[in-house]
Amino acid sequence: MTEKILLVTGASSDIGISLIKKISDGYDYIIAHYNRESEKLIELKKDLGEKLIPLKGDFKDENKTYDFVNSIKELNLIPTDIVHLPAGLVQNVKFSKLNWEDFKNDIDISLRSLVIILNNFLPIMAKNKYGKVIVMLTSYTKNIPPKYLANYVTSKYALLGLVKALANEYADKNIRINGVSPSMIETKFLKNIPELVVKQNALNSPTSKNLDVKDVIPIFEFLLSDGAACITGQNIAITNGNIM
Repeated sequence: MTEKILLVTGASSDIGISLIKKISDGYDYIIAHYNRESEKLIELKKDLGEKLIPLKGDFKDENKTYDFVNSIKELNLIPTDIVHLPAGLVQNVKFSKLNWEDFKNDIDISLRSLVIILNNFLPIMAKNKYGKVIVMLTSYTKNIPPKYLANYVTSKYALLGLVKALANEYADKNIRINGVSPSMIETKFLKNIPELVVKQNALNSPTSKNLDVKDVIPIFEFLLSDGAACITGQNIAITNGNIM
């Protein structure tokens, strides 16, 4: 392996931007996926230069997801490591008010995109006998989930199943695949959640606050490091003091 190449999907998110800033020195190239919001990535590129490659991809559209993967292949920058962050904006909706399109939207953005990406790149990683994959999940996969998040929780459990299955399948290829399950993080991802719900969640925490992005980044940093070489198939909770 001559070059270390990181693919971050959902890189324009608060977590994606912070992660890239933190770990950029360890990579030759970072492919930063975005869909609509690219401003922060453009600003970050001013600091990182040619190392950072922002790449647009609409994961709601299956064909455009394949186009995204093919663009990476055309660049001849096959990732050695992948961090998968994208998800639809979470909002509290009763199940009776949801329909299949609501579930499909979350599944397309989070699960289908990852299946397509890994379908294309895991065989190459396996041939090279190296690779790390980290998937953003949720602490709701570790305990009883709250009400009114059925579509979001379902997509995260589906991702967890993929993590477990592929971690086992590729363990002998020196590929480490893990999930990270934080509790509520104070980011723009919560903009459709009522403020009262966000505040109540903080009050229910032993620390009386929700997580910050800085609380989550070190776990990703560790799982991308050589120190995590013996860790795979795990769903690592970051719960701000709650025991799960």
